[in-house]
Amino acid sequence: MDLTDEAALEAGWVRWRHDFHRFPETGFNEHRTADRVAQVLQLLGLDVHRGIGGTGLVASLTVGSGTGVIGLRADMDALAMGEAAPDRTHASTNAGCMHACGHDGHMAMLLGAAQLLAQRRDFDGTVRFVFQPAEEHGRGAAAMLADGLLQRFPMDEIYGAHNIPGLPAGHFATRVGALMASEDNFTITITGRGGHAARPQMVIDPLVIGAEIVLALQTIVARSVDPRQSAVVSCTGFTTDGIRNAIPGTVVITGDTRSDSPTVQALLEARMRTLCEGICAAHGASCTVAYTHEFAPTVNWPQCVPVAVRAAQAVVGADRVDANTPPLMASEDFGCFLQHIPGAFVFIGNGDGDSPGAVPLHNAAYDFNDALLPLGARWFAGLVRQRLPVAA
Repeated sequence: MDLTDEAALEAGWVRWRHDFHRFPETGFNEHRTADRVAQVLQLLGLDVHRGIGGTGLVASLTVGSGTGVIGLRADMDALAMGEAAPDRTHASTNAGCMHACGHDGHMAMLLGAAQLLAQRRDFDGTVRFVFQPAEEHGRGAAAMLADGLLQRFPMDEIYGAHNIPGLPAGHFATRVGALMASEDNFTITITGRGGHAARPQMVIDPLVIGAEIVLALQTIVARSVDPRQSAVVSCTGFTTDGIRNAIPGTVVITGDTRSDSPTVQALLEARMRTLCEGICAAHGASCTVAYTHEFAPTVNWPQCVPVAVRAAQAVVGADRVDANTPPLMASEDFGCFLQHIPGAFVFIGNGDGDSPGAVPLHNAAYDFNDALLPLGARWFAGLVRQRLPVAA
C-alpha cells in the first residue's frame, strides 16, 4: 500500500475495526480475534507470540540498534450483551455478544500504528504490541503477567488508551497520578432464622437486618473516608430465600466499591466488615463478607504523562488535549500493568452532545467512532518516535 494515500490507509483500519465488531468474543474466548490480529501483524513482518495469559499475544518490531523498548497495549474482549442496532451494517453476528466498550476500535488503532511503524521504520529500538484478553473481567493483565509477559518481553514503559463517550470526538485527556479507580466486589450473606410471617417474634429477620446494613454502608463514604479522597460504595443486589408469607432465613447483598487509593481501598473493606458483623451481632444473626479485588486503580507515572501529552498534541493540537483531567471512578485493567512498569493511559473522546459517539459505553446501541482510528494510530506511533528517536 502507498502510505502517502492517507484515505486508503485509513479505510483499511476501518475494515479491520468492522471485522472485529462483527465477530465479538468475550474474555479468554478471543480465539478468532487473536487469529485475525496475529494474521495482520505477521503480514506486516512482526515477530508474533501467541497464547500469553490464555488468548493474549505480543508482537515485537525492532528497528536499528537502539536498546530502548516501549510497550503499546490494546484490549480484545467484548461484552456478553446483545447489540441493538438493526441498521448497522457491521453489527455483531454473535448473539448475546457485542463490542459495547470499543475494544474493536482499540485493536484497530494499535494495528494501524503497527502498520505505520513497520513500513516507515522511523524509530530506533524495539516496540512491543500487547493485545490483552479479558479486560472486562479485570483478569487479563494479571494472566499475561503471570505467564511471564515482562520476563519474556521486557519493556521500559507501556502506554494505552480508551475511547470515552461524552468527551468531544478526538479530544485527548489524561493526568498524572490516579486516572481511574480500583474496583472491589463484595457479597454479604446474612443468616438469621426464618419463619411464618404471622409470627415475627419467633424469627431473626435477615431482611430487616439487610436493609439496615444497606443504609449503614452508605455512612462509610460519608463518615469514614476523608472528603478529599474519592470513594464509592454501591449495593447492587438484594436477594432472599423468603416467600410471600414466610420471613426468609438468608439474605444476600452484592455490590462493589471504587477508590483510587490503596489506603482508601483497605478502609472500605475494613469498615464494611465491622459494620456488617456489628449489626448482625446486635440482632442475633451471623454473616460472612466475601470481598474480592477485581481491578487495581490506574495510576499514571509522572514521567510518562508528558510523553503521552506531547504525542497527543502533535496529532490533534494543544487546544484539544487536557493534561489534568478529573479522574473517573470507572475501572480499567491497564492499572495492573502500571503496578509493575512505568507508563500512562489516556482517554480519547468518542463524541459528545447529540452525536452518535456520545452513546454510553456498555450500551446496546454503542459504537466506536471510526474517526478516532487515525488519531489513535498516529498517537501510538508518535509515542514510539518520541521515546525511540533515530539518532541525528
